[in-house]
Amino acid sequence: MYFIEVVLPLSLAQTFTYQVNEAEFHFIKPGFRVAVPFGKSKIYTALVLDVHQNKPEKYDAKEIHQILDESPIVTQTQIKHWLWIASYYMCAIGDVYRSAIPSALLLESETVISQKNNDFVLESTLTNDEFLVYQALQQQSSLKIQEIVGILNKKNVLPVIKQLIEKNILIVEEEVNESYKPKLIKYVRLNPVYNSSDGLNELLQLLKNAQKQREIVMSYFQLMASEKSKPISVKQLTDKSGATTAVVKALVDKEIFEEYVLQHDRVSFEGNYRRNELVLSNAQNKALTEIQESFTTQEVTLLHGVTSSGKTEIYIKLIEDFLLQEKQVLYLLPEIALTTQLVTRLTAHFGNKVAVFHSKYNNNERVEVWLQSLSKSEKAQIIIGARSALFLPFNDLGLIIIDEEHEQTFKQSDPAPRYHARDSAIVLAHFHQAKVLLGSATPSIETYFNTQNKKYGLVELTERFSKVQLPEVELVDLKDKYFRKQMQGHFSDTLVNSISEALALGEQIILFQNRRGYSPILECLTCGHVPQCPQCDVSLTYHKHKNQLRCHYCGFSMAKPTNCQACSSVDLTTKGFGTEQIQQEVQALFPSIKVGRMDQDTTRGKFGFEKIIDSFKNREVDILVGTQMLAKGLDFDNVSLVGVLNADNMLYHPDFRAFERSFQMLTQVSGRAGRSAKRGKVIIQTYNPNHNTIQQVTNNDYFGMYREQLYDRKIYFYPPYYRLIKITLKHRDFDKLKEGSMWLYQVIKQNLDIPVLGPEEPGVSRIRNEYLRVILIKIPQKENLGLIKGKISKMLTSFEAVASYRSIKTIVNVDFY
Repeated sequence: MYFIEVVLPLSLAQTFTYQVNEAEFHFIKPGFRVAVPFGKSKIYTALVLDVHQNKPEKYDAKEIHQILDESPIVTQTQIKHWLWIASYYMCAIGDVYRSAIPSALLLESETVISQKNNDFVLESTLTNDEFLVYQALQQQSSLKIQEIVGILNKKNVLPVIKQLIEKNILIVEEEVNESYKPKLIKYVRLNPVYNSSDGLNELLQLLKNAQKQREIVMSYFQLMASEKSKPISVKQLTDKSGATTAVVKALVDKEIFEEYVLQHDRVSFEGNYRRNELVLSNAQNKALTEIQESFTTQEVTLLHGVTSSGKTEIYIKLIEDFLLQEKQVLYLLPEIALTTQLVTRLTAHFGNKVAVFHSKYNNNERVEVWLQSLSKSEKAQIIIGARSALFLPFNDLGLIIIDEEHEQTFKQSDPAPRYHARDSAIVLAHFHQAKVLLGSATPSIETYFNTQNKKYGLVELTERFSKVQLPEVELVDLKDKYFRKQMQGHFSDTLVNSISEALALGEQIILFQNRRGYSPILECLTCGHVPQCPQCDVSLTYHKHKNQLRCHYCGFSMAKPTNCQACSSVDLTTKGFGTEQIQQEVQALFPSIKVGRMDQDTTRGKFGFEKIIDSFKNREVDILVGTQMLAKGLDFDNVSLVGVLNADNMLYHPDFRAFERSFQMLTQVSGRAGRSAKRGKVIIQTYNPNHNTIQQVTNNDYFGMYREQLYDRKIYFYPPYYRLIKITLKHRDFDKLKEGSMWLYQVIKQNLDIPVLGPEEPGVSRIRNEYLRVILIKIPQKENLGLIKGKISKMLTSFEAVASYRSIKTIVNVDFY
């Protein structure tokens, strides 16, 4: 008997065994997709991990439904990497598989309804809805649920179908659908009969009365001359001649044109390819040589270069070296917004060798990049992406570049697998024997700690490109300004004057406020009531543009009330401020200029980022207001002033990384100023100008911040000296959660001789009607991590075995950020 071991795209930690026949056994290889039955009637796309002849002991193996591939679409190294992620981040291998593969390659079963072969159906026994379905099935052999929804014009059609099944008229089939289709483009060519000059005269004679058809033929010849034997698409032809596709169809019907289709890539970066030779400065050349030397002894090297020191140019030179060795390069970025600018820079240099992979791309585009990477296509030698690009099938990976490696967005928070792209990329590179280059102006403390311990190589780049000075940082004390009444809204007179000066010189300005919406709190002045989200423990944020109150945790929204919900007073005021309010205030202060805004609300949609970034780069917008998206590696040469409206709200976050994060964020935002010839200026408004972290930003003192934070981390048992595992428990019943979390805490505390904190209520202790509790486990570096994780997994299994706690959800977050 022959068997295969598969993983299903469900949150299940174990693999499953299915039976195959001998021919299938010899054909199937690990990495194939197979459609398998699971449960009563569902069909899923499973991934083959292994083929063997060991019969399962606990259950009878079912047979597979069908084989979906002719060759593996997942490589052995990928499977090995996914298994590592599942074990290190303590999640199910099914979760890793589901999030790694583009969902177009994961076929879900679509329910199909067809008629039973009955000789006779008594139509008078059917209701109107049932008769409509029955009638539709006389016209075609089967219907999908979606089509029945359309026929009956109502959403809930399941009762009708259930009735028909009970009356023995319908049967339900499960049909697996391959949802990726290559993009096909229609082209036309002239029938070879008319290719000679005689044929041409005959053709014009034939069309002398059909004016529009004649115009299309003439346009076809003009295009043939200009496109020089390139295939001509129907779209090109209709655009050129201004005619409709119906006219082209008429010519095809007359057999003057022949129609054919070609498969096309959805994402192509041709067109603007012009190879411009990069010239590195002496400092960049020195850094490049040091990186190459470091790679001879180290697998991982950190490039610590100040903002605007020209790190991207060094990356491009390194990529060139690896492409010459015919290796693939993966370039990871923390934010989708950054891919836009980088793609432009890299395609200008490497042309169509660049592929992009991130979640704003649709399914079919992602499948295309997946298949190109698998076949090591010309078009996927350099892959740029956010953290999900880590899961692509690489054949010959030579280098992974992780830009802005300190960013917390590299860590996936929900859903599982909760992996950290930087750490997982280092493991992936190890499997491929590839090199990793981490780049940042403000490296994370863990990474810098590893360079000090000689675990990673370190290369420093201390001057900006073309020796531009770092921006001058000016602190504004808000206490003093409010006291002297020198504030206009949220702007100090210092900031307003600097903005006026920059605008007068035709320069652009970035204003930073790390909170979206208009204001986070709407308060009644009479009784102090603040509208809360009914499902979460947070106040609702006011969005003025849509005139609504919205919860940023669960998405709940309501129209802005005209009077207080508690005492009916009409005196409502807003407290705090977000990007929307700043945009409005700037517009009021400078009515003649154009103000743009960049936050989660304005960058929805696939090209949301491109539109805003391009309009700012093309100087259509004078002032750009934004949240942390602005802080990450964007490059605008005309920005001379950066204003931070309130530096304090990040400092006092209840998080052990708050000071490190504030330093990184403020330094990165400051780095957007003065990136070309002129020295930039940064104005930071704060209530605490003497705070250590703010002083370190002003003096650009990374090492001072590193030493101070390291001292604290050692005393209080935090990374890099300890590893953290956070267990979050969720349940709708407050008392049951309290009892269950206490039980789990005590079991962990008794079995592990290491610091365990909790069970604690987090800052937001209820989200989507579920109460939360957190247990924090701190593991010293010297302890065996695998052993401790094994023990924790066993304890979680025994927790789930307690009947009364089974309904409590547990979420494990390893190395949480």
